[in-house]
Amino acid sequence: MDTTTVTTTIAATVITTDLHAVQTAPIATATATAMGLAPASLLQLIWLASPALPVGGFSYSEGLEALISREQAAPESIANTTSAEWISNWLCDQLQLTLARGDLAVMVQAIPAWRAGQLMRISQLNDWLLQTRETSELRAQAEQMGRSLCSWLRHHDGVDAAQLAHCEQLPPTYPVAFALAAAQTEASVRDCLLTYAFGWAENMVQAAIKSVPLGQTTGQRILARVSQAIPAAVQTAIALPEDERQAFSPMLAILSSQHETQYSRLFRS
Repeated sequence: MDTTTVTTTIAATVITTDLHAVQTAPIATATATAMGLAPASLLQLIWLASPALPVGGFSYSEGLEALISREQAAPESIANTTSAEWISNWLCDQLQLTLARGDLAVMVQAIPAWRAGQLMRISQLNDWLLQTRETSELRAQAEQMGRSLCSWLRHHDGVDAAQLAHCEQLPPTYPVAFALAAAQTEASVRDCLLTYAFGWAENMVQAAIKSVPLGQTTGQRILARVSQAIPAAVQTAIALPEDERQAFSPMLAILSSQHETQYSRLFRS
């Protein structure tokens, strides 16, 4: 084979290879998009939403126990066929009025701030969250769960040591510590918020099951109802301007205050 033939063959091979790459690139991109979140990031989010995460969320009812106790003392107990609907409404209101406008809205800012290493911004957001905790119970919950999550992260691979040290010395609130954990994944802010909200909903439903008490099937109906409201709450948090962020929930604060002196209780809030 002469030099001209060899050169022509090589050129044809290169052109064919390049053309194949151009033709298959859209297919590869579409496949990656269809696959969605990388398995490692997806598993990390599932882990963070798990009730088995050792942060103590199972020990809090966020005023729900005090509300149930008060309603059970009324002429008509909520421990009847309407209890699932009644508790579902309460939790959906709490989701929209406190989480969407407060904790979730802060996490919209905190996750990209962690990813960008903006530690001063993190401190500002954490301070705001502490100021919104209107009772000693609610503040103790936010701080205890935040510290516990930091302790878990300390033994978890992939977390920046300087960022974790900054979080631990704040003292951290749970939403800010959760934002740090979620920021280690490749997940979008929306997916991180969905994870946080579902974890909260699952803990609240378990509190309702133990406080009323309710059966597991009824609890799953409540969880299904609250879960349906989570995407809208997350969208509200994402679209909320920063100067409209708030945590105005006076009834929740009253119930939390009453729970502090409740005679008999199962939960720490």
